[in-house]
Amino acid sequence: MKRSLAREARGFTLIELAITLTVMTVLILMVVPSFTGWLNNSKVRSVAEALQNGLRAAQAEAIRRSHQTAFVLTSATPAPNTVASTSGSGSNWYIQVLPVYVGETLDPNPMVQSGSFGNLAPNVKVTASPATASLVCFNSMGRLVANSDATTSTNFGTTCTAPTGNITYDVTLTGATHPLRVLVGLGGQVRMCDTTRVLSTSAPDGCP
Repeated sequence: MKRSLAREARGFTLIELAITLTVMTVLILMVVPSFTGWLNNSKVRSVAEALQNGLRAAQAEAIRRSHQTAFVLTSATPAPNTVASTSGSGSNWYIQVLPVYVGETLDPNPMVQSGSFGNLAPNVKVTASPATASLVCFNSMGRLVANSDATTSTNFGTTCTAPTGNITYDVTLTGATHPLRVLVGLGGQVRMCDTTRVLSTSAPDGCP
């Protein structure tokens, strides 16, 4: 009886411990790539959602204020009362109210809201297409419109042009398996889609 209890109390042998560690190492190596991919996809989604929300906020402000608003992508750091040049791959964004006519007096600070994708995920890339989509204007009905006065009235360095099709913002990250796209339709519809899937009844989150 004493010998039996002694055997039961001795614990793992060195061989058993080595086998256990080997199995655990293999399992960890199998899980790490999946976790890394999930983490990268989460970063892409965070930036895409921030971009989508920013565009919708610009649209909502235009409707609420009965004024055109501009959604601006820029590489510069947005600052009140400072107009930054646009960039189709900018990591920062802001919303600004535009005058209805040249010379109209607006609020002292026409900037409504701003944000930075870099604060969410520094390595995630946003690419606007066409390049002019770095600056888009919404009218009081929430639709995309042209604004030839945008240059002179706000010094963006470019003008809002009326798109002939969907405006797209591709959100990508090396190592992510599900790059996303934010679409803005002619009528002002803003939605996010998965570029690895084709829009259909079975894949409502796919891209057209």
